[in-house]
Amino acid sequence: MTLSIRPAKPADLPLIAALIRALADYEKLADEVRFDEATLGEHLFGPHPHAEVVIGEVDGQPQGFALFFHNFSTFEGKPGLYLEDLFVRPEARGAGLGKALLAHLAKLCVARGCARLEWSVLDWNAPAIGFYESLGARMMDEWTVMRVDGAALPALAAA
Repeated sequence: MTLSIRPAKPADLPLIAALIRALADYEKLADEVRFDEATLGEHLFGPHPHAEVVIGEVDGQPQGFALFFHNFSTFEGKPGLYLEDLFVRPEARGAGLGKALLAHLAKLCVARGCARLEWSVLDWNAPAIGFYESLGARMMDEWTVMRVDGAALPALAAA
């Protein structure tokens, strides 16, 4: 069995969209998926991309992805990488692809001079939490995620 990680290219857009939808199904959030592929493609592969994607393959077949972007730590004075989504198809789990994807991102962090790699995980996803902890990740219980979206976003913008 051969694992490989490669940068996504524009031709991968339908694959990326399918993997995002599969992730949303797994997370019981399918009703929250609202993107269209053209807009997603513009944000990933346009002249000013907002995020990057790597594709994880098992024996040359795409089985997972990681979507990430740079953030910044004011305390460290350095950039970091924020992992927005990580997904491996159920039939490919246990082969080491999730670990390979995270190791690839850690290598990018080191190469780019980043202070950290971070992400959020749903609190009910015990298998993922256990997996992440086995790789050295730690829960940050002192932090709570805040979000402004929907009608609240333009309302705040108008304030």
